[in-house]
Amino acid sequence: MKTHSDNTDASITQITIATRESALAMWQAHHIRQQLQALYPQIEIIILGMTTTGDQILDKTLSKIGGKGLFVKELEQAMQEGRADIAVHSLKDVPMVMPEGFVLAAIGEREDPRDAFVSNQFKNLEELPPGSVVGTSSLRRQCQIQARFPALKIESLRGNVQTRLRKLDEGQYAAIILAAAGLKRLGLGDRITSLLPPEQSLPAVGQGAIGIECRAGDDDLIALLASLNHTDTAACVTAERAMSRALAGSCQVPLGGFAEIADGVLRLRGFVSSVDGVRVVRSEVSGKPDEAEQIGKELAQRLIGMGADKILAELEH
Repeated sequence: MKTHSDNTDASITQITIATRESALAMWQAHHIRQQLQALYPQIEIIILGMTTTGDQILDKTLSKIGGKGLFVKELEQAMQEGRADIAVHSLKDVPMVMPEGFVLAAIGEREDPRDAFVSNQFKNLEELPPGSVVGTSSLRRQCQIQARFPALKIESLRGNVQTRLRKLDEGQYAAIILAAAGLKRLGLGDRITSLLPPEQSLPAVGQGAIGIECRAGDDDLIALLASLNHTDTAACVTAERAMSRALAGSCQVPLGGFAEIADGVLRLRGFVSSVDGVRVVRSEVSGKPDEAEQIGKELAQRLIGMGADKILAELEH
C-alpha cells in the first residue's frame, strides 16, 4: 500500500488485492476493484492472483485436508509480507475466528444465498431415481439431502465451478449442488435447473457474501474500505458467524446458518446435524439487526440445549 503524506494526513495512492486465481475469485476481486475505483479514482488498484493449498489438493474432501481456511492462508501471508494490502474472499471460506493481526474490514452486498440444483436430466431432487449420484463438496448439503432422500448416493465433488459442471456434463453425476451466487456471478445462471429454498437446504454461513480482509493496524485503509460495507448483509452474516463460532463450526461440522432482514427484524435460522442426516437439531431466533452478534450466540445456546453439543462431540472422534 503506497501512501503519500501531506501536512494533515496520509493519502493512499495504491492498493494491491490478493485473490485466488479461480474464475469466481477473480470475478469477486475485479468487482471490488471496480467499486473502489469508482469511489477513489485517484488510487491505483492492482490484483495479485495466487494459488492456495485448497486449490491444489482436489482429490480429498475439504473436511479431511484442514477445512476452508486453506483458501485463505496464502493470501494472509501475502498481506503479512507486504505483497498485498487486502484480500477478497467468498465469506463462507473465511474461518469463523480471524487470525491475530487481521480483520474483516467490509462485507459486500449478498448475491442469492441459496443452493442451486444443477442437472441435465432431472428438474429437482424429488425427480432423481433411487441410487442416483449427487455431487457436492459440502457436509452441510450432504446431510440435508441425505435426511430427505436417503436413497440417493452423495459423492464428493471438488474443483472450481467450471470443473464441477464439466464432471456433471461427462455423466459422472446425475446432479450436482452448487451455490447459486457463484453461478450467477460467472454468468452461468442458465445452468441452474432449480433453486433449493432455505427450508430444504439451509445455506452455509456467509454464503453469497464477499468479505474484504486487511491487516488490523491499517487504520486509513480500514476507514477507506468502510464505504464498501453493506449494512444489512453485514448484520446477517455477523449473526450467522457468531452462531457458528459459538458452535465451533468448520467444514468438518455439518451445520447451516442463514439470516435475513424483513421489516426491520433479523431472523436467524440454524441447524446442526449428524453426517448421515439422521439426527438434526434446528431452531431460530429473531431480533434487531444491531443485536446480530447476540442473536447468533443465543441461537447457538438454543441448539446446544437441544443436543447440538452431543452431535458435535461425536463428530470429533
